[in-house]
Amino acid sequence: MRPCQLHTWDLSPTEAIAVQLQLRDQVIRCDDFGEIKTVAGADLGIRGSLATAVISVLSYPSLVLVDQSVVKTAVQFPYIPGLLSFREIPPLLQAFDQLQTIPDLIILDGHGVAHPRRFGLASHLGLILDWPTIGCAKSRLFGTYQEPELEKGSYRFLHDRDQNVIGAAVRTRSQTKVVFVSTGHRVSLDSAVRLTLACCPRYKLPETTRYAHRLASN
Repeated sequence: MRPCQLHTWDLSPTEAIAVQLQLRDQVIRCDDFGEIKTVAGADLGIRGSLATAVISVLSYPSLVLVDQSVVKTAVQFPYIPGLLSFREIPPLLQAFDQLQTIPDLIILDGHGVAHPRRFGLASHLGLILDWPTIGCAKSRLFGTYQEPELEKGSYRFLHDRDQNVIGAAVRTRSQTKVVFVSTGHRVSLDSAVRLTLACCPRYKLPETTRYAHRLASN
């Protein structure tokens, strides 16, 4: 898992937006992955200018923790909605570099193509790593949808202003709020929904996110 140097990180917000617009058409929205035996979650906890980047790798489908890495490092990019990948990816890349187990799939606590410029955290990281990624966010950043049924597994598509499908509002646990699932890179939306549900055996959030978030919050 070698990161591609697609751009520099010393960018202004205007330059960062230009990078998103330049790279978004390189995102692969169909299935391009093999057998999944391990799945990773990634999360970032930030206090002041210090980030705790965490990667947790779980077996699949049993969802047992098999590897994890924790890296503390400085944050360089400001907090700007829609540009969070420029803040979060550099620390996460350091954490990925410390892993002993290379995951077959990565689920990010953020958006993929369900983004105003179709290039959220999951798509950005997936393209840099050229690795299958899914975005699974707790809140909606962009798009409109109708509420799905209250049973686990129900979902409704998320649409942009032109009524193109950019993601799905998915009920991962009955009677709870939805999560917003979208293609990151090399994973179709249908597979993204299916795999996210498989990683949510008991709770609203995928086990990958829950493991990573616990460490990132410390």
